[in-house]
Amino acid sequence: MVTTAQRPIQTNLESNRVQDLELILETLTQKILTYVTKADSEDGSVGTPQTPHNLVKLFNVPEEGQGLQDLFDQVDNILNHSVVTWNKGFMDKLYASTNPVGIASDLLLSILNTNSHVFTVSPALTIIEKKTSHEYAKLFGFSSPYSGGLTFPGGSYSNSTSLTTARSKLYPETKRYGNGSHKFVIFASSHAHYSIEKAAIFCGFGSDAVIRVSVTKDGRMIPEDLEKKIIQAKENGFTPLYVNATAGTTVYGTFDDFNAIADIAEKYGLWFHIDGSWGGNIAFSEKYRYKLSGSERANSITVNPHKALGVPATCSFLLFPDQRVLQEANSLQAPYLFHNNFSSEENYDLADGTMGCGRRPDAVKLYLGWRWFGTQGYRDRIDYAISLSKYLAEQVLSKNELVLVSEFPPPFLQICFYYAPNGVLSEIPNENTNATRFIAKRLHETGKFLVDYAPEHGKDSRGEFFRVVVNSPIVTSDSIDELISSILTLGQQYQTR
Repeated sequence: MVTTAQRPIQTNLESNRVQDLELILETLTQKILTYVTKADSEDGSVGTPQTPHNLVKLFNVPEEGQGLQDLFDQVDNILNHSVVTWNKGFMDKLYASTNPVGIASDLLLSILNTNSHVFTVSPALTIIEKKTSHEYAKLFGFSSPYSGGLTFPGGSYSNSTSLTTARSKLYPETKRYGNGSHKFVIFASSHAHYSIEKAAIFCGFGSDAVIRVSVTKDGRMIPEDLEKKIIQAKENGFTPLYVNATAGTTVYGTFDDFNAIADIAEKYGLWFHIDGSWGGNIAFSEKYRYKLSGSERANSITVNPHKALGVPATCSFLLFPDQRVLQEANSLQAPYLFHNNFSSEENYDLADGTMGCGRRPDAVKLYLGWRWFGTQGYRDRIDYAISLSKYLAEQVLSKNELVLVSEFPPPFLQICFYYAPNGVLSEIPNENTNATRFIAKRLHETGKFLVDYAPEHGKDSRGEFFRVVVNSPIVTSDSIDELISSILTLGQQYQTR
């Protein structure tokens, strides 16, 4: 028998990782501080418009590793060609920049780089998720010792999971045998988020299984129409399964009447879900929490800290009066992975309550933010943003050339309005849309503001209007005044173009 000397099998791919990490963190820290300082300055920019055609030339994947300097060059390249959410002029989407504690929480998760699917590999993170979700659920009136939930990668995923959970809980046989003879239908307002329709596709119901319920002028679901459509569905041989209400609609920020919807859901045996992805965090406000009256009667609630609370994206919670329903509805009891050796009452292998496996421990981001700011800090953030949104609406009402679409005072943190040349909206919707898009584009080109626009709902739509979101605590009344002034100036340019 011929033997050869044993030599260790090894590589030098990460042999200098401590030194490399030190160099990277030192350099990136200075780059990040410079970036945020610039964003906060008076001449800071929200960024300028980019095109896919130009950007595709800038980013390529090489065959050979490019090393340290290339890393820094790529960081600069990405920062220079991205929207600056840290700038006060970013009022485009339902989120804004994060904050120093948010950066720390994301860095911590990257350092740990673990999966929160089972307790064994994420012990501290598992307890943090369970305790944070329990405290979060209590804000919505879920007072049971078992209240809580899990995080998911975005509100759409949380909404989809609520639907799969509802089906398995109310019709347990479907978990094994599928929909069978049931022709499931679900109900959502005409202003509900599109993720509800995607959830129906995800569950195999098809998009036509979503029955749209009429809304008031301000965008609230009409309970009488909901009940009427449930009765019609039953008469037509369908199985009403689930009703989605909204806390803070995407365009208008409207809150549905949760007590009225809960009454109907209970009467007909439907699962009652609230999509509070955007407006749910109003639960922190003692002054405005009344908008969530009836949320304690929901079977599930989606709420996203990465929106109104400034927690790093993504961070979405799906909350329940009794979080054990997640494992009951979704577990397959895979013994090779989910050992759950610690309790017969509590699930500590969190992925066993999901339709997936790999999970980033996103709850840590809310946990550290909540400890940093406290409940009072988050309360102040919500109250401040609502007061500023009211100020913006007041300024719109005071200008002859602007037409407020939102109700007054606004229901949440976005204000919808038109620019009206000479104080009169055109009777041709496309002309109003053209004015809105012209001004929004020019605002972005100045680097001072990035705002969004959306079409008015209904058959009498007057075209697209501005939707300005007031979310970040760095935005002030002076910021609002500058935005209004810029819109009026660009409006004059539009008229004389």
